[in-house]
Amino acid sequence: MASIPLNELALLAAAILAAGLAGGLIAGLFGVGGGTVLVPALFYAFSVLGLGGESNLHVAIGTSLLTIVATSWRSLGAHRAHGAVDEEILKTWTPWVAGGALIGAAIAGFTSMEGLAVVYGVCLILVAAQLGLLPEHVTLRREMPTGWWRRGVGGLVGLLSAMMGIGGGSLGGMVMTLCGRPIHQAVATASGFGLAIGSAATLGFVVFGFGAEGRPPLSLGYVNVPAAVAMGVLTTLVAPYGARLAHRLDKRVLRRVFAVYMLATAISVMLKAF
Repeated sequence: MASIPLNELALLAAAILAAGLAGGLIAGLFGVGGGTVLVPALFYAFSVLGLGGESNLHVAIGTSLLTIVATSWRSLGAHRAHGAVDEEILKTWTPWVAGGALIGAAIAGFTSMEGLAVVYGVCLILVAAQLGLLPEHVTLRREMPTGWWRRGVGGLVGLLSAMMGIGGGSLGGMVMTLCGRPIHQAVATASGFGLAIGSAATLGFVVFGFGAEGRPPLSLGYVNVPAAVAMGVLTTLVAPYGARLAHRLDKRVLRRVFAVYMLATAISVMLKAF
């Protein structure tokens, strides 16, 4: 880090500050995971400043996952204060979501940057389509899956979320709304999925990235410690404000604006990786 020019360090600090604030607000407001902001911000910051190399996207995702632990904890607490969390869903789905996240981290560890970018981009496009195109009350079924369906869907939510570096809100929230749950309850409950995903997947990214080539300085496995600490503090401070706003605002316009952002981000990350 000492060999990096001061102006580049200032730019990196500014990028982390902006992404941390935006990521925390978005995590609380939409329940879609601050990783939709943190991952591309870190990926571009590492690349533009010449920090690391072929593992930059892996490190951006792993670092985002660690910040999600703190953000989800604060966001979940704020949503519980409003009585919006379905505790039964959270209790019965969390083990399968966490297990899927650990598997996703293992798969990511053996996936090329290009392959990981495709997974990130395609999944983000699907979430953008759900947010921007489908009305909130569109449902595929009236109840959440149980039994083996719960295990499979929960595991897939955790697996894909880990490979994208996002909390459970993006995919877990989408599953809940498609199963007839109110949007506020989906956002609140899925924030708890993020705690399980972040914890399990971060461990996996540290283990499976240990000794990998092309990582930015001061990275523990695929987790960049300074960036994770800075962003974790920022997102944790801001997430409760986003959660409070989620219970006050009509989010229809905001959903569409954010969907456009995610679409553009997905395309830009895939182009950058290739």
